[in-house]
Amino acid sequence: MKSLLLTSLMALTAIAAPLTCAAQTQDMKDNETLEVLKTRRSIRRYTTQMPSRELLDKVLEAGTYAPTGMGKQSPIIVAVTDKATRDKLSALNAAVMGAKNDPFYGAPVVLVVLADRNIGTYVYDGSLVMGNLMNAAHAVGLGSCWIHRAREVFDSPEGKALLKEWGIEGDYEGIGNCIIGYPDQSPTPKPRKADYIRYVE
Repeated sequence: MKSLLLTSLMALTAIAAPLTCAAQTQDMKDNETLEVLKTRRSIRRYTTQMPSRELLDKVLEAGTYAPTGMGKQSPIIVAVTDKATRDKLSALNAAVMGAKNDPFYGAPVVLVVLADRNIGTYVYDGSLVMGNLMNAAHAVGLGSCWIHRAREVFDSPEGKALLKEWGIEGDYEGIGNCIIGYPDQSPTPKPRKADYIRYVE
């Protein structure tokens, strides 16, 4: 009797296994999160329309849920929607390159990610926050792009003065500027390189 029951269970498992695999494959295709990760692009041309506070809050909240080393949450995010401040940041950023163009590509919003240098994983923590912000922006229909030189800007006297003006105290390093806005372009993705993934089995 026990032998018959075991045989029946094994038969049911054999039938269920391919069905489960097929269902999981379909779930992967239908998974909206994975689709967002695959279809996000860096946007370098924006409309002048300002995103709503509601959308920005959703993006910002997603940023706060990025993984951080030991859960210490070393980063902070400064959401800049004031045009005068945004333009000042743009000018400071351009000055690092010795340029006068707008390195923010006309995006109306800049999310400045800073992280506490006293925490060993601060660069990685801030980078993960940047990733969450960019993916979340795409998920709600906004465009984004990581703009570098935040470290140079906020290590400068002008940058330190801004941090003081914003009430930010401590040894914070600029990790990146996540520019946000409505995209005015639809870039096509580059093909993924053939050796991107390697299994060790």
